[in-house]
Amino acid sequence: MPPSTVVVLADDLTSAADGAAPFRRSGHRALVLFGPADVPGEPAPPGVTAVDLGTRLLGEPEAAARTRHAAEAYAKADLLFKTVDSTLRGHVAAELRAALAGSGRRAAILAPAFPTEGRTTVGGVQYVRGVRVDASEFARDPAHPVRTADLAELLPEAVLVGPEPGRAADLPRLVESGGVFVCSAATEADLDAVVAAVTRPEDVLWVGSPGLAAALARRHARHPADPLPELPVVRRPLAVVGSANPASRRQLAVLYEETGAREATTHPSSPSSSAPLASSPAPSPASSPAPAPYPNPALTLHTPDERSADPTGLLDRLADAAGELIRERRADGLVLTGGETAAAVLGALGATGIELYDEPEPGIARGTLHGAHAPRLPVLVKAGGFGDDRTLVRLHAVLAAGEATP
Repeated sequence: MPPSTVVVLADDLTSAADGAAPFRRSGHRALVLFGPADVPGEPAPPGVTAVDLGTRLLGEPEAAARTRHAAEAYAKADLLFKTVDSTLRGHVAAELRAALAGSGRRAAILAPAFPTEGRTTVGGVQYVRGVRVDASEFARDPAHPVRTADLAELLPEAVLVGPEPGRAADLPRLVESGGVFVCSAATEADLDAVVAAVTRPEDVLWVGSPGLAAALARRHARHPADPLPELPVVRRPLAVVGSANPASRRQLAVLYEETGAREATTHPSSPSSSAPLASSPAPSPASSPAPAPYPNPALTLHTPDERSADPTGLLDRLADAAGELIRERRADGLVLTGGETAAAVLGALGATGIELYDEPEPGIARGTLHGAHAPRLPVLVKAGGFGDDRTLVRLHAVLAAGEATP
């Protein structure tokens, strides 16, 4: 019997969408809500509710307090999942402890591996494609640099549980005694073994990345599945890239080179034009070989490659520009890269959430804008560091096609 209510608590928008998307794929209806104002005083509705608490942008004490309040509000959920970034950015330890205290759960199981994206946990240490995250590009993230890859250093009170055969079988006994347990995993099968070993999942605060969310969704699939809603047709895609991660910049460059995408221009009197959004633009058709003809080439908006001294103001201008393009009907579908970017753009459009449709690729969510005053636009949301160089090209094609993934 699948759980009636699943609640995902996330520190930013892409984490909320990434945590809910595997459950949508396994048959549950799923809604992503923006901001702590959406935390209810009553139980969550049936299905999956993912809440973006926005704590990635806060100081640690405020992030912990907000997380604890949300965990208290959703403590009666059948399955409670707290997301963490698979590269350990953000307030991982403080938010885990706060969520565990607020939820009243007996134990927390932390499994941050996301094997399909090359993020693995070995001996309690987090790696990205074989490199410790504190020695990777994520250690140089301009907004949220990773300080350590060692989960035992982050959570000295935790018990490390390895993926060796038989070790996951210890989890029921460990959970019964209470505490925090860090589970190493290098494959999806390792994560499946962790989930399968826990006989009473409602006793546990589950903490992880989309890898663990997918394992939980496979274990608790809904049959028959809730139907997929019909997606509006997209004829004018808009890609908005606010992440400064090098991967997102490479993806943007390939989008220009392969599809004929071009940078959007906004009205001279719009707030978005008060300062340039892109001081070092990715290659455009003017500076690259002409691409082959491509249906529905995208417009693009992006921030400079280097973070400015005023990142909030930069995101506000980006969101204003995207809103202008939507209101003028120069765009009717969105690809958003970066959690802070997605939250800013969707908030500017009056959305209070996203009704999830499917997960075209691991860690990428597709849906439509949700809210009484929001246009019902298709949207794709991904974290800045996810994907290979052609990810934006593929997502552009998915957005324009508007068909469900198998």
